[in-house]
Amino acid sequence: MKLRKKRFASDADIEIKGAYGVGDVRDDFSYQRDLGDPGQFPYTRGIRDTMYRGRLWTMRQYAGFGTAAESNQRYHYLLGQGNKGLSVAFDLPTQMGRDSDHPTARGEVGRVGVAIDSIEDMQVLLDGLPLGEISTSMTINATAATLLCMYLAVADERGIARSQLRGTIQNDILKEYIARGTYIYPPAESMRLITDTFTFCANHVPEWNTVSISGYHIREAGADAVQEVAFTLADGITYVEAARSVGLDVDRFAPRLSFFFNVHNNFIEEIAKFRAARRMWARIMRNRFGAKNPKSLLLRFHTQTAGVTLAAQQPLVNICRVTLQALAAVLGGTQSLHTNSYDEALSLPTAEAARMALRTQQVIAQESGVADFIDPLAGSYAVEALTDRIEAEAQTYIETIEDMGGVVTAIERGYIQKEIERRAYEHQRAVEAGERITVGVNAYQVDEEPDIEVARLDPATEREQVGRVRAVRARRSQDEVDRTLRALDDAARSTNQLVPPILDAVKARATVGEIADVLRRVFGEYQPHVTV
Repeated sequence: MKLRKKRFASDADIEIKGAYGVGDVRDDFSYQRDLGDPGQFPYTRGIRDTMYRGRLWTMRQYAGFGTAAESNQRYHYLLGQGNKGLSVAFDLPTQMGRDSDHPTARGEVGRVGVAIDSIEDMQVLLDGLPLGEISTSMTINATAATLLCMYLAVADERGIARSQLRGTIQNDILKEYIARGTYIYPPAESMRLITDTFTFCANHVPEWNTVSISGYHIREAGADAVQEVAFTLADGITYVEAARSVGLDVDRFAPRLSFFFNVHNNFIEEIAKFRAARRMWARIMRNRFGAKNPKSLLLRFHTQTAGVTLAAQQPLVNICRVTLQALAAVLGGTQSLHTNSYDEALSLPTAEAARMALRTQQVIAQESGVADFIDPLAGSYAVEALTDRIEAEAQTYIETIEDMGGVVTAIERGYIQKEIERRAYEHQRAVEAGERITVGVNAYQVDEEPDIEVARLDPATEREQVGRVRAVRARRSQDEVDRTLRALDDAARSTNQLVPPILDAVKARATVGEIADVLRRVFGEYQPHVTV
């Protein structure tokens, strides 16, 4: 019979057979060693024995735009619609350690996230939100320690015990050098900030996830599923080694490590990817780092549907893509999930689009029945064969990186970046050649696109935010700000902990930009190596 394609392959270019059978599973396959029961090593089938029968995944909607007051309204709206946790997006100036009135911030204030310049903005952002009852995820990296300190300072003001606070800062600077670009300081100094945050939270904020090791942005940059697993886990290994190098016991900090993955359209491959990553991390932590606490072995992860797969053409079709991706994440065992809005290829999401994205999760949770099963695809010949293949290919990448001397060296040589660029090029070439179909983009086009309401940011927003940060500077005690910034400078020039002086500076009303500038003067700014 004539087949519709010459070759069938996954997005990671793994050749796909038509039908899988017992012969496609490894000859030495062992249920106990390679799968295990749910909640049991190596956690291929999930990190909890009851999975969603006990508790559904946390439904988050990544949101943040304009001013703190505007974003606060959206958070209250989402919580009212059934959201179970906050997920905060920050604008580029905040991510890059620049205040809203800095010349380089012009035109970017509040664009891709909320503008936060001082603790007073954080107070407004979190106004009326039950910080002791919900978890808060903050997508922030180079300035993560500062934004965490602002969050803690607001909780301190409200009398909320730090032991009650639950949440995550992304704090994954390695993937910024690899794929995203919102770095400030050189790698060694950035790693110092991260390990200092590990130590501080282990002592003072025990339920806080101090890093979300992110494959999401690696995948958005063009990596395939195998590369996403490999480069993410290689980054994770680097963070564990860095923490151990400053004297932290692995079983003290590892239970608070978390991961952040992308999920694309290739349904079976994505499910297998999550299962392979979970198994690999458990073995890495036990066999390589000697972790004894079972919680240190768990790959706990948040998933976000793939922004890069959203199309501006026929944007309502994106609802289908997001639904497929969300279902793959759930069947892959995610602990929390963000579903993208159908209009995100056009603008920031409208409230209606954000509600539809959240409803997608709720339908999967409450109507599909899949949450009643625990890893229902376990034992599928195709799923197990693909899980093994992804693990083997990801392990080869990790070994190559280690032979180079580790992730930092691989970044400096441009190896990881080049591998991602190669796969991105191959993918785009296949789309342009019509070998890979994107509905509505290179097939099934329409002559006229439907009118879609898009969110528009008021130009007055930037002027308002600039006025806010200047007003804070005018009414604060400059002597107190100067004192705390000198203390931070002293700490940065020594081996002292950096988080306590940052917290003091935040409480004195020092701004994100002022704190970052102190560290810029001491640490310098990273200039990437140009590779050809």
